[in-house]
Amino acid sequence: MNRRNFIGLISAGSGALAYTPLLSRNSVSSKYTRQHLSASELSADVVIAGGGLGGFAAAMAALRNGLKVILTEETDWLGGQLSQQGVPPDEHQWIETHGATQMYRDFRNAIRNYYKQHYPLTAEARQREFLNPGDGAVSRLCHEPRVAIAVLENMLAPYLSTGQLTLLLEHRAVAADVSGDKLRSLKMQHLPTANEKVLTAPYFVDATELGDLLPLSGTEYVTGAESKSETHELHASEKADPKNQQAYTVCFAMDYVPGENHLMDKPKDYGFWKNHVPKLTPPWSGELLSLSYSNPSTLEPKRLGFHPEGIPTADMLNLWNYRRIISKNNFKAGMYPGDITIVNWPQNDYMLGNLVDVDKKEFDKHVEGGKQLSLSLFYWLQTEAPRPDGGQGWPGLRLRKDIMGTEDGLAKYPYVRESRRIKAEFTVLEEHVGAANRAMITGKKEGNTAAEFEDSVGIGYYHIDLHPSSGGDNYIDFASLPFQIPLGALLPRRMQNLLPANKNIGTTHITNGCYRLHPVEWSIGESVGLLVAYALDKKVNPKAVREKKSMLSDFQQMIGKKGIETHWPKV
Repeated sequence: MNRRNFIGLISAGSGALAYTPLLSRNSVSSKYTRQHLSASELSADVVIAGGGLGGFAAAMAALRNGLKVILTEETDWLGGQLSQQGVPPDEHQWIETHGATQMYRDFRNAIRNYYKQHYPLTAEARQREFLNPGDGAVSRLCHEPRVAIAVLENMLAPYLSTGQLTLLLEHRAVAADVSGDKLRSLKMQHLPTANEKVLTAPYFVDATELGDLLPLSGTEYVTGAESKSETHELHASEKADPKNQQAYTVCFAMDYVPGENHLMDKPKDYGFWKNHVPKLTPPWSGELLSLSYSNPSTLEPKRLGFHPEGIPTADMLNLWNYRRIISKNNFKAGMYPGDITIVNWPQNDYMLGNLVDVDKKEFDKHVEGGKQLSLSLFYWLQTEAPRPDGGQGWPGLRLRKDIMGTEDGLAKYPYVRESRRIKAEFTVLEEHVGAANRAMITGKKEGNTAAEFEDSVGIGYYHIDLHPSSGGDNYIDFASLPFQIPLGALLPRRMQNLLPANKNIGTTHITNGCYRLHPVEWSIGESVGLLVAYALDKKVNPKAVREKKSMLSDFQQMIGKKGIETHWPKV
């Protein structure tokens, strides 16, 4: 291949290659970008850092509107929390009909169709309109990470083929070139080789899990918990603490083979985690590695059940069934020796440190700590978890390394619940979406709705769910109301061409708790991708779209035609 004339190949990890388009240096790269490129430089209409659901949705929205896109991802898997982090979708009860974008629902339907086309389902399961491969309790669509990746890659395939999309897997942003209030370029490093590329574009999207572009670009942001005096939120802390962030979790997949012994070696930190009692206020229920935890809504001790054959455990939730991604009963006899489940439980929430605004040594220490906790939990389940027959441990439990695509059997990336958040043109507060706080504001005890935002660019719903934190808070879990996504929360106060598309939007520590889940992240990303397309087409700054009523109305009509709901239906 002639390096003078063509952009080369980029490793996608796992032994595969992701091909960037073979783009001639003398060709026109897009209708907005007109510069020639060297082998270490790439240019597009928009650069999106982070291939999770927000980044993917932003890329698809931009691609469908004719833009040239560069999409980067730190791991070798697209899909973020749904795949590399191993978290089946947390969704609301109306998800099959409304409360998400049409593209998100199309994606969900494609997941189901993938199973129906490629898996030996039972006749009953194949006929089920709302097939749930795992019949997990947490979601109406619990499925394997690799199926999500297959569907996501299918959606991107035509844009990769035509050269409209360049996909850079295993790439992380390491530096930014900023001029005034604009980001001019990003320097990306290919993690396996340390080779670097410079990416330029009129617009950049930060869809990373931790808001990594914010400090690199000097974009103003906040972290951790705000004080009640700052936000006047009902459930806010009395004192602000930027380091007080929700626990993260290193998830893993396991199955159970009765009669076999898959006992792993004792993890090196098992002694620590076996006796660890979280130091929280109000107090945790006891040892972390046990079948009890703090009831999120009452904070009183609550018992949980565990049986790896899915057998009901009295009136307790059987953790095995909670995030089960394969129920063997949905497939022809003999296909699976047992069910497969994902472990993202209270018992492997890591609370001893943060991943945000720490140096590499501290970051690596806490990632390893999260891994050791999860491995210790698995070993405890194999050796010490109480059985209904009075015995201890289930040695037939098996780590499914293939499900997670890793050598250690753990997720490729921690499941992050809280990241840096932009200082936004508008910040969503508890008074806008929290049921109790909303009642205080409106004076209504019943029939409350979330605040109506004139600049709504999407909708979503989840209860406000904050896991125990590094600052010592126990669960903060309470009712919210079906809400809107205001455009102002997607606009940094100062930076002109950098937009957020993950958990880094203008929320607080409290309201992040309901804006951080799968369909909301997708909705945020899709609206951001369309905002970039609109701004480029109209030759305006994104802030002008919000400030000018006629332009805002025009943009909302545009995204409505693309299948984005901006208001909850009246019922």
